[in-house]
Amino acid sequence: MHRDTRDGFASETARRPRSEDVRRTRGNAKQAAYFYERAFGFTQTAYAGPETGVRDRASYVLDQNDVRLVLTSGLRPDSEITRFACSHGDGVKDVALTVPNATEAYRQAVQRGARSVVEPHWVEDDFGRVELAAIATYGENIHTFVSRDDYAGPYLPGYTSTTENGAPATGIGLQNIDHVVGNVELGRMEHWVEFYERAFGMTELIHFSDEAISTEYSALMSKVMMDGEGKIKFPINEPAEGKRKSQIEEYLDFYGGPGVQHVALATDDIVGTVQELEERGLRFLKTPIAYYDDLEDRVGEIDVDYDDLRRLGILADRDEEGYLLQIFTKTAQDRPTLFFEIIERHGSRGFGEGNFKALFEAIEREQALRGNL
Repeated sequence: MHRDTRDGFASETARRPRSEDVRRTRGNAKQAAYFYERAFGFTQTAYAGPETGVRDRASYVLDQNDVRLVLTSGLRPDSEITRFACSHGDGVKDVALTVPNATEAYRQAVQRGARSVVEPHWVEDDFGRVELAAIATYGENIHTFVSRDDYAGPYLPGYTSTTENGAPATGIGLQNIDHVVGNVELGRMEHWVEFYERAFGMTELIHFSDEAISTEYSALMSKVMMDGEGKIKFPINEPAEGKRKSQIEEYLDFYGGPGVQHVALATDDIVGTVQELEERGLRFLKTPIAYYDDLEDRVGEIDVDYDDLRRLGILADRDEEGYLLQIFTKTAQDRPTLFFEIIERHGSRGFGEGNFKALFEAIEREQALRGNL
């Protein structure tokens, strides 16, 4: 039963918070889909393109449990999708959100200051209908509101199922999207924090100062925005003054402005997931062996073997609510922009504050290899 959405967008999304999907714009979505199937264990479930009556783009829908990626390429040189890919490279364009009433979510967000991108409208086919609307966020990113209204198709109207094309890929244990991190310019973090508070009714979960996230050479600041039930989390980073170029500044330079820095994917078995990813050829940031010297003393008893963490380079951290395990991939494309995090939570709602220095230094080592530090 849907709650009356007249109570407000904040209460509405707290009722049924869910990340619908992450929509990425690619130079070659067909090849990217092949990579994410083979490397990450996704199954291609739907497709839209010229063969389905869509003339300007090709889109591939990839699923694994509650994680959904939609990879899209523009087909015409003058299309907006092609322009986005030329400007930013392969990156996230849209973090879509499922809501009970897209019109009401859109109306309240716009009323509270969000900029309209797509007004509410229905799309339909033989499987039913879906209501869509979209608003702008940082950079050229958007949030699409999706109301499915018992839609029975593979994804959205205009998409055809592809599951009959072959056996499903073998999943690697990815369960859901844990959080999506955005990078913005110096001095703009607070603006976007206030945007999510005002337009989405989100609250600030935690704030990390430049003193908490710093190395000898650079620093950043971050605030984490969260919906009412903690299911949707949007950390927002901005660079801080430092001796050299920070990872956030490098991202902004190569991406051409603000955008999604990384997507965190949750697993219930990080050791098994990371082992499988490595066997499939994925590469992770390296953790210095000295990090593990006193890790057991700092973190205490956990449900995995510390030798496995050391062998795979997995980080661990504990707070007053529990602990988490995490690891970060190297960038997922040639530009040093988007990457992924694999995370396993045991009570902790944090983001690995005790690992910030080790992580930041690992990223700086990669920056130095690229000549960008």
